[in-house]
Amino acid sequence: MELFYFMVFGALGAVVAALELSKNSKDRINTSSAFNSFKNNYLLVYSLMMAGDWLQGPYVYYLYSTYGFGKGEIGQLFIAGFGSSMLFGTIVGSLADKQGRRRACVTYCITYILSCITKHSPEYKVLMVGRVLGGIATSLLFSAFESWLVAEHNKRGFEQQWLSLTFSKAIFLGNGLVAILSGLFGNLLVDSLSLGPVAPFDAAACFLAIGMAVILSSWTENFGDTSDNKDLLTQFRGAAVAIASDEKIALLGAIQSLFEGSMYTFVFLWTPALSPNDEEIPHGFIFATFMLASMLGSSLASRLMARSSPRVESYMQIVFVISSVSLLLPIVTNFLVAPSKVKGGSISFAGCLQLLGFCTFEACVGIFWPSIMKMRSQYIPEEARSTIMNFFRIPLNIFVCIVLYNVDAFPITVMFGMCSIFLFVASILQRRLMAISDKPKIENWSAMKERDPEAEPLNE
Repeated sequence: MELFYFMVFGALGAVVAALELSKNSKDRINTSSAFNSFKNNYLLVYSLMMAGDWLQGPYVYYLYSTYGFGKGEIGQLFIAGFGSSMLFGTIVGSLADKQGRRRACVTYCITYILSCITKHSPEYKVLMVGRVLGGIATSLLFSAFESWLVAEHNKRGFEQQWLSLTFSKAIFLGNGLVAILSGLFGNLLVDSLSLGPVAPFDAAACFLAIGMAVILSSWTENFGDTSDNKDLLTQFRGAAVAIASDEKIALLGAIQSLFEGSMYTFVFLWTPALSPNDEEIPHGFIFATFMLASMLGSSLASRLMARSSPRVESYMQIVFVISSVSLLLPIVTNFLVAPSKVKGGSISFAGCLQLLGFCTFEACVGIFWPSIMKMRSQYIPEEARSTIMNFFRIPLNIFVCIVLYNVDAFPITVMFGMCSIFLFVASILQRRLMAISDKPKIENWSAMKERDPEAEPLNE
């Protein structure tokens, strides 16, 4: 492994350590012991849930290929997962508001465990069922847990500012440290212990089962809208009216879809970008480096959100611009650095520059997650939180399915250019959200009902 990779990893690690060790009273939020106990319980569960997710990611494609499936068949399996998240996942995730967020979190565990079990079968139909289950689980992971946290936090009477502490710590651990450890643990199971590519999925199921046991033994139930006369269709219509009637919610959904769509596209593109001529690159180590950069971002976010200025709506404009510029590097290097035509070998100079840009993008991802969580807690009505959050994922999943289906149809520079444009548009929308963020929320549904008389009120 080249010295360059160690230098980047070491530099990021040193910066993260320096940031965490140099925090002063202004960078920390004074909390109560009751809140600390609540926060630590949630962080334990969230870390176990993310371990169950991260263990699977690096080995899904590899497992399918060992079963003898080609690129086209594997692509169909991936599309099935995102399509399932868009269709079935949206319905199941929305049921969390009415049937209970704790119950939805347990459903996530059961669904994902069943998905892991299907990985033992080489049958295409069984694997397709597993992808459908995995898509449903993904929707629950990114809606039910956050919805439960916000509702429970408010129900227990904790200060609103303390939510940002839980969000930033959750991303620091779940999307940073746990991701790195999961990658190393998966590598140990597959390569060092030679247990085969299905071993990480068995380990993921174990972590999910442990997390489910913690949820069942220590979490209480909370709900959104519990009105008996509100069926699922009415709930969807109410969420759609809420988005259409409140510009802040609509802007937040558009910003989330643009950023996450670019992020998921980046996941598919970074490997061919760094090795266009089949250069030998350490995928696992680079993945760990990206996760360390994400930890750096979440550490920065915790500092920013601990202070009253700058506001989230303000600094996120800068974050989106930086992320947009960072994904322009593959295009810039393609023009400024003569591409190598030699097959194989080590990473090129252009690849090194792109790796630094990609680390910058991952740092922006680390800032994005806790920041978008905080904004969602402020602007999305509690009664339909899970429903609206899953509405936000519909355009995201459509976009990712289109990208997957056409991944070979466009040059990689075009794909990165498209992502850069999306991120720049997100910065413009964020600027608009900043401008209207001080406008009062819609206090009731009277204005909405003028547009949709059949809409049920979110606030009883």
